[in-house]
Amino acid sequence: MAPAEPRAQRPQAEAGGAAPARRPATAREGRTDLLVALGTAVVALGLLLALPPLDAADPDTIGDTVSYPAVGSAPWTVLTLGLLAQAAALLAARRAPRTTLVVVAAIPVLVAVLAPQAFELFGLTPFAIAVAVVLAALRVPLARLWPALTAAAVLVVVGGAVLWAVTSGGFRASFGQGLTGSVGQGVLQAVGAVGLPLLVTLVVLSRREVRVARTAEATAVDREQDALIDAAVSRERAAMARELHDIAAHHLSGIALMSAVIDRQIDTDPERAHEGVRQVREQSTAVLEDLRRLVGLLRDDSPAERAVETVAGIVDLVERARFRSDVRLDVLAADPAGGSSRPLGDGVGPLAQLAAYRTVQEALANAALHAPGAACTVTIDDRADDHLEVRVENGPSSVPAQGSTPAGGNGLRGMRERAELVGAGLQVGPTDDGGWLVAVRLSREAQPGSDTTNDDTEVAR
Repeated sequence: MAPAEPRAQRPQAEAGGAAPARRPATAREGRTDLLVALGTAVVALGLLLALPPLDAADPDTIGDTVSYPAVGSAPWTVLTLGLLAQAAALLAARRAPRTTLVVVAAIPVLVAVLAPQAFELFGLTPFAIAVAVVLAALRVPLARLWPALTAAAVLVVVGGAVLWAVTSGGFRASFGQGLTGSVGQGVLQAVGAVGLPLLVTLVVLSRREVRVARTAEATAVDREQDALIDAAVSRERAAMARELHDIAAHHLSGIALMSAVIDRQIDTDPERAHEGVRQVREQSTAVLEDLRRLVGLLRDDSPAERAVETVAGIVDLVERARFRSDVRLDVLAADPAGGSSRPLGDGVGPLAQLAAYRTVQEALANAALHAPGAACTVTIDDRADDHLEVRVENGPSSVPAQGSTPAGGNGLRGMRERAELVGAGLQVGPTDDGGWLVAVRLSREAQPGSDTTNDDTEVAR
């Protein structure tokens, strides 16, 4: 029982150990805020110390009466403390940016009341306000920042007005002219301390958003290209799976059925058994040739040696299937009374003819597997001018199936996929007498989807 205590305490240790993982980020943020505050204080104090000697050294200012407060005097000390207070308030800009902005803008009003003699250096106070505006605009949306911005601008104007009122003896003299000029100067300071930093920050943020949007767009384009590639690969895999299924299902099911027949005939009818063995050999050779052809299509350096199957090849397909079941072929060709005849399947594209061939091949294999001994009829109706129809219909089974006949559904799915690929209409389903019907309708013209609405509706029903 003793080892259980460390295991029980381990989650607490892990939970406690998660806190230091967050400390580095907080420490970095704290260091950033501290650097911003220190930088603002250093710049403000540097200007406070450098402006008087620089102004005195300027030849253009000789003879002008510019009175700066003496270093260490009460007004100078109050202004210095005000600048340091503004910089210190910036430490809270990350947690409360709007409040920080208002506080930083309110400190100069207090400085104007307590140290009006430092009015020559009062222009240094908007620097921290501009920094606070930038920090607030980076962290708060503009729609929520407007009240704080307005309050900061008003406080800048009020600070200028208060400084004028105190230095000019209040409102006792030159009220109209002096106050108007002071307010105007305060408005200019508000524009410089609030408006310009806000504008620059918004421009930077907009460029950042544009860059992020472009990056996201490029990422979306890359993902779309990857999706298209994946879709193309999936289509190729589905096509290869259909082709392999058609080859294997047709030939191997025929071999299995013929082997069962040979097993029964080897003692009672040796001649038919020998003929069946020859048929098995032919089927095995055919499946090897089809697989070799498929591999040749997939390899760039090995061109296919056999032509693609056509509607005319259905005739030979039916002849080979007659050994294992009762299959009859009906070819309804175009009426030659007009003095002209056309080849079987004329006007139908090669892919559509291959789809028809594979559909018949799969239908015959399914009939032999699921309805052994049933009569099967293959009808090629080539009489219409706008389409060709191939039908495979078998009756109910007359003998029990040999062994298990797994029904995975891949054959019917492959038929539908081939029909959709070439824009053909497909109808599959049971017949009234208990048999099964497969019918595919191919358009002669290159108009996928034409004359297929009714067939698709029947399939949906």
